[in-house]
Amino acid sequence: MNTDSRDAAGAAAVAPDGTAQGGSVGEIRRGERFAFGENWSRFLEVLDEDRIGEAERSLQDMLGMQRLDGLSFLDVGSGSGLFSLAAWRLGARVRSFDYDPRSVATTREMRRRFGRDDESWLIGEGSVLDRDYLDGLGQFDIVYSWGVLHHTGGMWEAMANVVPLVKAGGHLFVALYNDQGLVSRFWGAVKRLYCSGLPGRMFVIPAFFAIFAAAGLASDLLSRKSPLARYSEYRRKRGMSLTHDWIDWLGGYPYETAKPGEVFDFFAGRGFVMTRLVTKASLGCNEFVFRLGFDANPDNCLSCRPAQ
Repeated sequence: MNTDSRDAAGAAAVAPDGTAQGGSVGEIRRGERFAFGENWSRFLEVLDEDRIGEAERSLQDMLGMQRLDGLSFLDVGSGSGLFSLAAWRLGARVRSFDYDPRSVATTREMRRRFGRDDESWLIGEGSVLDRDYLDGLGQFDIVYSWGVLHHTGGMWEAMANVVPLVKAGGHLFVALYNDQGLVSRFWGAVKRLYCSGLPGRMFVIPAFFAIFAAAGLASDLLSRKSPLARYSEYRRKRGMSLTHDWIDWLGGYPYETAKPGEVFDFFAGRGFVMTRLVTKASLGCNEFVFRLGFDANPDNCLSCRPAQ
């Protein structure tokens, strides 16, 4: 039996015109959710070995491990599937899932192009807010969710839901948007406008692409750097693409934020010890790596609720 048969229950259904058909499509049409999967499917067009290598190095750096041989890796909200691929290439047994059927399809295409279709990398469709789905996944040595939980519409619930997925002694690697108060609320309004429909996108994309480009140019000229390097070297940031990240930033809705101390307290109260922290002084994602103590019982957190 091949992999697609084994995880057919989570298969992404994609119509002939390429539109995602599934639980997220109605939310996208109502302006309640950004079409993350559509953006990440375009990212495949620029993916190359150099970007994959950068993704591998970012995992190695944050986790403090050169290889992941013999370890199980769960990618919560796989998006393009780039970091599932990176973990797989580093030797992990990988399980990927995403709420957006188009992202699931893109992750499968990533596996087809660069991976291998066997039990060492399984892909399915599911939500981190669906506890019944999560209960069927088991526990993992590494649970990874970069820039995902704050886009669920229930960030604190999603944070609580990933806790039981981590084995005792295992690692949790999450990245969450930094809370910047009024500035964050402004960007929330921009994202809602983007997702409101075509007129909103036609305003937001050209206006803010021009602002981003002008701000970058001014910064580069003041620091005497080549303006072109900003674009050509962006792949050094986890193997990502600047324009795809801009679109993800402008449209990424639902949108929630958290202060670093709030995230630390939340997971520390559930038996985790922080081993790595990379913070942003302003906008962007703070990155956290936690390790679950061997004396902690993650099953106790099945009933955990977000702090009020």
